[in-house]
Amino acid sequence: MDIATIIGLVGVFAMVIMAMGDPAVFVDMPSVYIVVLGTAFAVLARSSIPEFIGAIGTGMKTVKFKLESPVQLIEKLVELGTIAKKDGMIALEGQDISNKFMAKGIRMMVDGTDPKLIQKALEIEAAQITAQNASALTVWGAVKEIGPAMGMIGTLVGLVIMLGNMSDPKSIGPAFAVALLTTMYGAIIANMICIPVMDKVKNLDAATSSNNALIVEALMFIAGGGNPRLLPTILAGYVAPKDQKKLEAIAG
Repeated sequence: MDIATIIGLVGVFAMVIMAMGDPAVFVDMPSVYIVVLGTAFAVLARSSIPEFIGAIGTGMKTVKFKLESPVQLIEKLVELGTIAKKDGMIALEGQDISNKFMAKGIRMMVDGTDPKLIQKALEIEAAQITAQNASALTVWGAVKEIGPAMGMIGTLVGLVIMLGNMSDPKSIGPAFAVALLTTMYGAIIANMICIPVMDKVKNLDAATSSNNALIVEALMFIAGGGNPRLLPTILAGYVAPKDQKKLEAIAG
């Protein structure tokens, strides 16, 4: 679970709510209908249901999904490579591997699949993951674009209602609330939700792509019978400079 995302989202909403004083004043259901539901339906109209649902799932990953660091992956790969070198590929069967991408490659190696086919299959899956993230970014980008636009539409609706009922003072307040709150809701959706989620998805995609490339390179090296103790040196380029010393400990 990504603590930074949780702290950031909770913190920014908490600051806004604290500034409101009485949050109930800022809750207006007509404004919610126009901006929140209107945005959801407008985004759905320009995408497919699987894309829409997939984007929600990808957004949730920014909160509940945590990637292994390159150092952790290398450490695991050295362990697996050592087992394969000592006892053969079949000894890798049943090993506890939390990374699904790595686990798929190991299963194929245990089954005796040709290394070139393993590499091809893993590269295709990595490309699919990137494509899914790109699709999610498109949907979230649409939400960021449409949310403020629906807020503006709500503002116009509120103003029209208010101007059409100037003779009735009781109707001016609710109409003016719609006019102002829809703009606020649109700004919240775009700036406090969409932009952070999109940035997190971009970072997640970049880190996932790098990790998957690391795994493919390492598995091909292991499948070729290479000495697993050399993996930390071979894969050092995937590790941040501040973590380079950890590789020395892994290599022994």
